[in-house]
Amino acid sequence: MAIKRYFATKDNTITNAYQFNLVTRGTGSSMGQADILEVFSIYGQESTSSSELCRFMLEFDTTAIAADRASNSIPVSGECKFYLQIYNARHSQSLPRDYNLNIYAVSSPWQEGNGIDMVNYTDLTYDQVGSNWIRRSGSTSWSAEGGDFHADPAFTAEFPIGTEDMKVDVTTLVEQWLAGTKDNYGFHIKLPPSLEDSQISYYTKKFFGRDSEFWFKRPTLEVRWDSSIKDNRGNFYTSSSLAPANDNLNTLYLYNFVRGNLTNIPGVEQGELFLDLYASTGSTTTAETLCLSTPVTGGWVSTGIYSASVCIETTSSLLYDVWYTGSVGSYTQYHTGSVSTDQLVAQDYSLTNTYILSVTNQQTLYYPTQNARFRLFARTKGWSPNIYTVAQSTVPTLVFESASYQITRTVDDQVVVPYGTGSQYSTMLSYDVSGNYFDFDMSMLEAGYSYGIHFSLYDSAIGSYVEQPSEFKFKVNKYDY
Repeated sequence: MAIKRYFATKDNTITNAYQFNLVTRGTGSSMGQADILEVFSIYGQESTSSSELCRFMLEFDTTAIAADRASNSIPVSGECKFYLQIYNARHSQSLPRDYNLNIYAVSSPWQEGNGIDMVNYTDLTYDQVGSNWIRRSGSTSWSAEGGDFHADPAFTAEFPIGTEDMKVDVTTLVEQWLAGTKDNYGFHIKLPPSLEDSQISYYTKKFFGRDSEFWFKRPTLEVRWDSSIKDNRGNFYTSSSLAPANDNLNTLYLYNFVRGNLTNIPGVEQGELFLDLYASTGSTTTAETLCLSTPVTGGWVSTGIYSASVCIETTSSLLYDVWYTGSVGSYTQYHTGSVSTDQLVAQDYSLTNTYILSVTNQQTLYYPTQNARFRLFARTKGWSPNIYTVAQSTVPTLVFESASYQITRTVDDQVVVPYGTGSQYSTMLSYDVSGNYFDFDMSMLEAGYSYGIHFSLYDSAIGSYVEQPSEFKFKVNKYDY
């Protein structure tokens, strides 16, 4: 799983705009229960020099994020990115174009409030509950009207057309919250000072709030990282002059399951583990000649998983990988596996393969709290098996070293998890001896709906990903039973 989403726990829009009477400002109003968030500036409405502003705040539970990091559900600092995602709400009012919004960290605690009136600002912060333009909670005022926030770090979202969603990398700030160097009071979103103070109106940009009925339009803090495991046990190639040095490397993985759970090897824990490859087993055998020094030094990847990268020159079609620690006379051997080798062969014609795909372990129904693994089986179209292939109990699958998945909601084809083939590779498929696969957290999907999985495969001939025509559908149950 390389994507995890956290929904906002509170939000509120605050304003000093005039009510319809153009006499009373709405500085005492709270809009914490509204399903819309709003930003604007209005110049010259009440008088030729009057200015009216609107901003909003939203907060996420970083305690939950820290707990997920402590349990290794998300990576440590430096190995993942956090993105603030807020979605555009279409409306019939004037929409500004070619502007920016600034995102800051709120520097004081605040209350959400119970108001919903975003038109005439009649829902005042009664009973000392809620925040507004002047007060952050009850009778406690902001240090400065319009909200308190830190000047650094600051982030910018650009809106050249005006209807864009807001998707901003806020990793720097979130990591400060998680490290405890800055208190988490959420995000403060506003027009930059140059636009708020200008004699031009920017009226009005609206986003969906956390109370929106639209599940996938609610504000989220999304963490992304590349969790793909590229285990070459199923596509292990011997060293060849046809390939660059990096492509002659093969990475092998060791998975230490104890009673069905991945567990660190006692004595090794998160340390080094050595690997040697042999053409046969027995006390008199010697390791095969490696392009790298032998033994190869590997190490810990994540709980119970270790890896090592090797380059080997051999004519053996089958090798035995031995994992151990220690030195001559005091070895501790942990595992002996096997790996079939292939050799790179140049072609005298251009390959134009098309593929037949299937998800071999797909279920029709999943539960909202389920973390499911999907395994991809692939073969070339027009594949013709020989007698050896037919005689095997398991038909081998193609392994794609670069493949990505996307998830759409079938009722309206809305993309709810897009292809992550950029710098983060957040939807990159892993692979091992059984083929490609990926893990997915069903809690990110709205229960009661059907969804479709799509795959894109990297085509080196054209230098881009090609989406495959197949769609694999499943449904998320409304109840967790």
